[in-house]
Amino acid sequence: MKANPLAWSFRALYAFAALCCVALLAYALYVQYQMLLDPCPLCILQRLAFVGILAVLLVGLVHNPGTTGRRVYGVLALVPALAGIGIAGRHVWLQSLPPDQVPACGPGLEYMLEAFPLSKAMSMVFTGSGECAKRAGQVVGRSMPGGTLAWFVALASLIGYASFRPRA
Repeated sequence: MKANPLAWSFRALYAFAALCCVALLAYALYVQYQMLLDPCPLCILQRLAFVGILAVLLVGLVHNPGTTGRRVYGVLALVPALAGIGIAGRHVWLQSLPPDQVPACGPGLEYMLEAFPLSKAMSMVFTGSGECAKRAGQVVGRSMPGGTLAWFVALASLIGYASFRPRA
């Protein structure tokens, strides 16, 4: 493999991005089960976005398509990546609110999905709740949603580069 990541093949870039997703999901599970920090509804949606990215990356990695297929996989992988950017951005914004403007805590995501139609549950999640505004953990001086936002941006950039660059 070449030392310059920009010279890596489509498959190598997709494999690297997939490994990043696996590592991020593993860290999220470590934080939940070893550090005993329960994820809020927005954290769960961010995890689902990473899973969506990972699924597309793995299929694209195995398939190793031509130029048109690479672009299709790029678009399919960018959808959850951009959704993740939006969700993490909203989460960072909620955490930046002054304490008197933080919304009241709401029910958990599982309860909302069972008790309400999907559109209502998602509306409630994105309206935010007090539990999403808590800064429970930090990674390299950033809140966890700030770190995931940076990862979503990095993965979207990597996927875009791998999928849409001219073939060598």
